[in-house]
Amino acid sequence: MVCIHCGEETQVINSRPQKRLNQVWRRRKCLSCKAIFTTEEVAQYEASWAVRGADGALQAFNRDKLLLSLYKSCEHRQTALEDARALTNTIINKLRSQAKDGVIGRSTIVQVSQVALNRFDVVASVHYQAFHAA
Repeated sequence: MVCIHCGEETQVINSRPQKRLNQVWRRRKCLSCKAIFTTEEVAQYEASWAVRGADGALQAFNRDKLLLSLYKSCEHRQTALEDARALTNTIINKLRSQAKDGVIGRSTIVQVSQVALNRFDVVASVHYQAFHAA
C-alpha cells in the first residue's frame, strides 16, 4: 500500500482481525515521510461469491441486497439500520464456512438469516420469513 500523504511505500506496524466486522484493521507507517495512518481491509464478497437460485441460475452475491432485506424486516425497531448492519455482518460470517467453491445456495442464505433473526427479534424473523419462504 502507498502512503496517503506522499505516495511512497508503507510498512504494516500493527494488524488486528475484527471478526465481528469481517475486516482487518492495520496501522501503517510510511517508509519515506514516516507518517502513520490506519487502514481497514474488507473482503469483496460480491466478486468472490455466487448465489445459486432455486432454478439453478447463478448470480453475484449482493451484500446490499441482504442488508436491505434485513432492514425491511427490522423497520419496526428504532435502531433498524444499525441492527441490519450488525445482522448482515453476523450472517456473512456464518456464510463464509458454507461457501463451497464460492457458491452459496439462496436457501442457505435464507436459512442462516432466519436463524440469526429468530435469535435477535422474533417479529423481524416472522416478517423475513413471510417474504423469503421457499
